Amino acid sequence: MTEQITLERLTGIVAFARAASQGSFTAAARSLSVSPSAVSKTIQRLEQQLGLRLFTRTTRSLVLTPEGRDLHQRALELLRAADDVVQSAVAAKAEPAGTLKIAAPLPIGTRMLAPALPEFRRRHPKVTIDLRLGDRYVNLVEEGVDLAIRIGSQPDSSLISRGLSPVRLSAFASPGYLAARGTPRRPEDLRDHDCVNFRYQTSGQTLVWQFKVGSRLIEFTPEAPIVLDVSDAVVEVLAAGGGVGMAASWIAAPYVQRGLLVPVLSEFAVDRTMITAVWPASRRANPAVKAFVAFLEEVFPTPSPWDAVIAGWPGSA
Repeated sequence: MTEQITLERLTGIVAFARAASQGSFTAAARSLSVSPSAVSKTIQRLEQQLGLRLFTRTTRSLVLTPEGRDLHQRALELLRAADDVVQSAVAAKAEPAGTLKIAAPLPIGTRMLAPALPEFRRRHPKVTIDLRLGDRYVNLVEEGVDLAIRIGSQPDSSLISRGLSPVRLSAFASPGYLAARGTPRRPEDLRDHDCVNFRYQTSGQTLVWQFKVGSRLIEFTPEAPIVLDVSDAVVEVLAAGGGVGMAASWIAAPYVQRGLLVPVLSEFAVDRTMITAVWPASRRANPAVKAFVAFLEEVFPTPSPWDAVIAGWPGSA
């Protein structure tokens, strides 16, 4: 006879799956809105009930035992099935409602999404928004996130995706810097200028600059006396006269409108990648997700107004 699962054991499996996926009791507790001690005690009771050691604990990390790795995969399958049940029930409601968990990079979240959220809630007052910003890669299924905004290619074929807007990186500098140092006319002129570069927080790699010269795509990483790992900080340095730097048009456009930055080498700019919305297949019919995806087409219109600002600047190609 198959033993029926108890609520306590099911709670232990959920806590174990979160801790295994996120690598710590603290992170699991944060995602479950409980204390780390509660997660630890719940998992200890599960280990006692199963008669298995699921983690090898050290002072700095959790390492799954072979039995723990096997149970983790099975627990994820259980949670996905449970999530499908919940999402099917939610989809039965015609009106968007409930909490919508969204993950996005910090610049997009602060500059594009956050200002648009009040309008979305005016249209859908029964939806509560939980917006999580940062450069960390978020596993939507394991962390219970409904939708993410990402920049770049999407290797996870299990997610549904929709392209929102191309990311055009262009070079910019302040009027004061250009008056003092001159305006570069071709990419090779940058060797005579102070360059401000960006470093990816996720990989630690600095941005490779790209320009299209005729039919050729040229790439190089400039010598840069200032390197920063936040896009907003890059444009602030440029606006303060720090040199020439690359920025996405949607970040730089407000500075161009206020006369704080000037596009340079615009005729050589290229579209680097896409801003993309992704969501799990289990959220396909979720009314709140469907409503937000449709709303994103207004947040990221085509053609984009920020590209028009850059293109409309005197001297831009």
